[in-house]
Amino acid sequence: MKLTIDGRSIETTAGRTILEAARENGIYVPALCYHPRLGKAGRCRACVVEIEGVRGLKEACATPVREGMVVSTDTPRVLEVRRMVVELLLSEGHHQCLSCQASGNCELQQMAYMLGIERPGLLFETAPEPLDTSSEGIVREADKCIQCGRCVAACQNLVVNEVLAFGYRGHAARVIADEDRPLGESSCVLCGECVQVCPVGALTLTGPRRARVRPYETTATRVTCPYCGVGCQINMHTKDNRFVYSEACEENWERHPNQGMLCVKGRFGLDFVDSPDRLRAPLVRRDGKLVEASWDEALDLVAGKLKGIKEAHGADALGFFTSAKVTNEENYALQKLARVVFGTNNVDHCARL
Repeated sequence: MKLTIDGRSIETTAGRTILEAARENGIYVPALCYHPRLGKAGRCRACVVEIEGVRGLKEACATPVREGMVVSTDTPRVLEVRRMVVELLLSEGHHQCLSCQASGNCELQQMAYMLGIERPGLLFETAPEPLDTSSEGIVREADKCIQCGRCVAACQNLVVNEVLAFGYRGHAARVIADEDRPLGESSCVLCGECVQVCPVGALTLTGPRRARVRPYETTATRVTCPYCGVGCQINMHTKDNRFVYSEACEENWERHPNQGMLCVKGRFGLDFVDSPDRLRAPLVRRDGKLVEASWDEALDLVAGKLKGIKEAHGADALGFFTSAKVTNEENYALQKLARVVFGTNNVDHCARL
């Protein structure tokens, strides 16, 4: 299927939206309520575009492409509407970029920059709301919430915990947890999905993850989560060779077993990598005490002990246990070692126990 966006002829597949087709071809169209893993939204009006032959402006995130469509994403009319959307979102004056944890990784900030908005033309003084720090892992700043609905859609439709929802009406409308309880007193299971999809600084991580480290200051390294056998893909963010926080890998999320989501362990349970109690070298017992040794020494010691047991008591005196926390290839190698090298079928796996 062919269409034209900003004078460029592009190809895409049927069923895609204008926003998806534009982004696939490197054309910037802002969208605050849309997230690739959440589907069509059409709430914030930040992604409006002009379509030749169609009256009014249409939401790019909710309008499917059609053959021969001609779309303009940056006409004066479109930019005027986008500026109004951003200025209204900034009008309450609580988006303090200098002190915001999401600065540099905020989609509202990026949109204001692209539109050349240095300060909102409208300002309405409203009483600030207190931080919700009741949760062990998440800080909620209601003042910075733009009511895009991403966190609600993620909680309701992706992880299906059904904790977050829109409450109240009109100007009083807001995102609430359960029956408008503090997040730490709600049924939240701390998966952190709401934090990952939030486009601004309304939901951020607590603890050392919030300690004066901007997202752009970190280096992301893709790893496989060590906690179970699902194989969730994680981006480990580090600064100065120290772990800061983790998040699910969004790149090519459709091909990952976790599809861009994480549980509480993958999101909040990886601080052990920098623990001072973590073993950093093999230990062997000498004179009744465990002391550090080289890998060659430790492996030779283990191999000698196993060989001695086999010679003294036979191969079936040995047993081997594998783990769901390692790869299938490593599990295969261990059972091969047990059966071929030591000659025993006494092999078991933690997933069966």
